[in-house]
Amino acid sequence: MLTIHSAELLITGPGAVPLPGGAVAVEGDRIAAVGAYDDVAAAHPLARTRCWPGVLTPGLVNTHAAALLEAAYHPDPREAAELGEEPLTGDRLTALGLDDTRWGGSARRGAQRMLRHGTTAVVGPFTRASVRLAVARAGLAQVRRPASPGPAGLDPLAALLQGTAPDTAFAGTLAPGARADFAVFDVRDVAALAERGAGACVATVLGGRLVYRAR
Repeated sequence: MLTIHSAELLITGPGAVPLPGGAVAVEGDRIAAVGAYDDVAAAHPLARTRCWPGVLTPGLVNTHAAALLEAAYHPDPREAAELGEEPLTGDRLTALGLDDTRWGGSARRGAQRMLRHGTTAVVGPFTRASVRLAVARAGLAQVRRPASPGPAGLDPLAALLQGTAPDTAFAGTLAPGARADFAVFDVRDVAALAERGAGACVATVLGGRLVYRAR
């Protein structure tokens, strides 16, 4: 079924002029149309519509994903009392003595946390088979891109140099025929997105599927 995702502001890609009241129509795993909501809705009168607050943009790419998934352990919620909720690195990671099964579980949880930050693409390579499997099952695209200069973290925007436009973290461009990977952030404009970061994500669509929605 074709679905139209609309937002208060649409940004289709790096350097694109923001479009107030924009929308993206999705059919299957592909983008069917992009433009003003009224135009997209008129062209697809039988489509269902999801209306989101804030800014709809291409999904983000996390260039530090290899470090986040293969050099950090994302605790299971059942381990929170003992290990906390934040990723473990260094000596605390070494002390866990993880086997491949636990690495795979950690990578699945890490990938889900990335989706909650609007990430739809990651940079490898991933040397552990269980991590590669977790990334593939999450549906995250793998791309080639230089690492962002800032520290590794779940927020790709926080890894950008101060003053760098947030659209440099976009994984691609929203256009008809492209894979339907995008995110929505509850901010008023691009400047606010740069200020608040990817933690403002309220929805992530990956291959046409709504894989994250803030409660």
